[in-house]
Amino acid sequence: MGATFELFEDDAGEWRWHLRHDNGNIIADSGEGYATKQKARQGLESVKRNAPDAAVVEAAD
Repeated sequence: MGATFELFEDDAGEWRWHLRHDNGNIIADSGEGYATKQKARQGLESVKRNAPDAAVVEAAD
């Protein structure tokens, strides 16, 4: 499969997501907590929808 999104509630009661590779490594995360599970799912779906062909840009040092 490659990777799986995990949606979960953290210890502070906020909703977050991880994108976990099959080898167990987290390769992306929400970066913020969401007040509701629905909002976290919307953020997750946005990444799935908007990033499949995202360009890679190297930042200057």
